[in-house]
Amino acid sequence: MSFREETEDGRGDLRKPFLHTGSWYRMGSRQSSMMSSSQAIRDGSISVLACVLIVALGPIQFGFTCGYSSPTQSAITRDLKLSVSQFSLFGSLSNVGAMVGAITSGQIAEYIGRKGTLMIAAIPNIIGWLAVSFARDSSFLYMGRLLEGFGVGIISYTVPVYIAEIAPQNLRGGLGSVNQLSVTIGILVAYLLGLFVNWRVLAVLGILPCLLLIPGLFFIPESPRWLAKMGMTDDFEASLQVLRGFDTDISQEVHEIKRSVASTSRRTTIRFADLRLRRYWLPLMIGIGLLCLQQLSGINGVIFYSTTIFESAGITSGNAATVGIGIIQVIATAVSTWLVDRAGRRILLAVSSTGMAASLLIVAVSFYVKGFVASESSFFSILGIISVVGVVCLIIFFSLGMGPIPWLIMSEILPPKIKGLAGSLATLANWFLSWVITMTAPLLLNWSGGGTFTVYMVMCILAVLFVSGWVPETKGKTLEEIQQSFR
Repeated sequence: MSFREETEDGRGDLRKPFLHTGSWYRMGSRQSSMMSSSQAIRDGSISVLACVLIVALGPIQFGFTCGYSSPTQSAITRDLKLSVSQFSLFGSLSNVGAMVGAITSGQIAEYIGRKGTLMIAAIPNIIGWLAVSFARDSSFLYMGRLLEGFGVGIISYTVPVYIAEIAPQNLRGGLGSVNQLSVTIGILVAYLLGLFVNWRVLAVLGILPCLLLIPGLFFIPESPRWLAKMGMTDDFEASLQVLRGFDTDISQEVHEIKRSVASTSRRTTIRFADLRLRRYWLPLMIGIGLLCLQQLSGINGVIFYSTTIFESAGITSGNAATVGIGIIQVIATAVSTWLVDRAGRRILLAVSSTGMAASLLIVAVSFYVKGFVASESSFFSILGIISVVGVVCLIIFFSLGMGPIPWLIMSEILPPKIKGLAGSLATLANWFLSWVITMTAPLLLNWSGGGTFTVYMVMCILAVLFVSGWVPETKGKTLEEIQQSFR
């Protein structure tokens, strides 16, 4: 796998953005007083926020895909006469498709730009949802799920990278966390709508985020850092100007980005041998490590078993359990979005991992003790309530740090030269482990509930050690300053 690098001899012009829609904001930067719409985007923070809200439709689609199978399981298995194993395969195929999407995401984003990549990701999502909606047998169902997963795999890399590259340094953490917040909103929306509409209508509704995303992409600028890397100087400065506001002096930021791009090697390919250099292998290791530990914490396995845990506490409604979990995730992730640029990334990751380890310890001990208590006793019911408290605390702590911040850190620390290759590898590792945890959780829980949660607890302890020893604080730094620190 190789990626073309920007050079100053004109070769960077061989690449053009797939969506070259910058004329409106170039004209606006010269004639910003001609139209009231120009005045509306004069404030740089408003302009960046608008861009983030548009691309956040991608993660909402991501979350909707993740949440779709939960409220539709009984109806789909009944209507299409699927076995439990066939529906389990349907649920897991999104992870398989996402792995394929992850492999290609970095190269596509490097070659045609961030906006064009999101456009490409939206198309298989739309086709996939239509295939699911009109499915008459398992084959169309499986094909649709694979296509949805492929699009989601691309989205999961491209959106955090785009947000990190357009956001000012003082807002980058909060805006970057909007990615995970949007995922949780998508999951919750799927849960809620699934209570009121059948699975075919729900699949049609799954098209809406991408149908809104596609036209929205024509009204936002391309990533200025990608344009600079490709040698498109005029477009780069126009993009940055509209993002920061037409009255803002961007000369210093322009100089920093140009200097960063100029400091990269003039060689047109990135070789795997280059990854031996500290400035490349260290950020790659940190990015992959965080995204792997995010999944090894077992959050997907715990959510898989959460309905059973809630039932042990007397909450017999599976819908109440899933919607409750969805609401908790949205609220806690929103708090993280507010905190990340105030408290910093490292402390939130450390607090999150520590809290998750403590929560899993509570759940594990409850399961161990249950083995020695009669199921008819009141103490057994108390242990069920304690398990629910542990699960709720686990979800809260995950959403505060280990949910949103690994994606944010990955998008911040990867150097431009290896971002496509390294980002693809990190995203692939995350999706692969997501699939592994999802597939192994039922087997492990059948083996031993307490043992399973103990294993996940050990992974969270390793995450605390990893964050303490390796993860840098990126709060308040420009992307160029972060990447310079690895040299």
